[in-house]
Amino acid sequence: MQRQGSVGGNAAFRIRVAGGVLLAAHLAFVAWFTLRPLDVPWVMPANLRPFAGIRTDLSLGPQVAARRIGEGLALLAPLGVLLPLAHGRLAVSPLASLLRTVAAAALLSLGIELLQTGVPGRVVDVDSLILNTVGVALAHAAVVPAARSWLRRRTEHRHRTDVRRQDAAQGRTPTIPRVGIAPWSDVRSSSSS
Repeated sequence: MQRQGSVGGNAAFRIRVAGGVLLAAHLAFVAWFTLRPLDVPWVMPANLRPFAGIRTDLSLGPQVAARRIGEGLALLAPLGVLLPLAHGRLAVSPLASLLRTVAAAALLSLGIELLQTGVPGRVVDVDSLILNTVGVALAHAAVVPAARSWLRRRTEHRHRTDVRRQDAAQGRTPTIPRVGIAPWSDVRSSSSS
């Protein structure tokens, strides 16, 4: 049974499977990258004040700030595309899709930050949570609505083409020529003779 608003048939299955595989691969990479122990001589204290780390990065210069903020934005950004791709629906409210995706990414980022408390060399940073969530929102807003629109147009075009092919294969609908009806008096006179 096909979910309402999803891509049709076999294509929907392929899209969901591809999205699921890519999502699992990306989450495995994120887990390896963020939860492996670091061999560092000292560790910064946990940052629980929003935007304090971002202000510190900005004070270190534009290149360092761009690299650190870019890393925070890019780490989970693919989830903005992969989560809707794994879901596989085309007919969905753009705002609802964005909110669901951002909420899932924020919870995932929070989980990563909490798991990092037990990893040597890693500390909790609320700015990472903020940057990761904003990165997902930006990636989703930049790619998903346009991709869904393109896929909807493509699906509608294929549907119209299939209907035309079916009509052409069946040929024209036969029409029955109109035959005049004899007046009642003509019918009676021919039957009486």
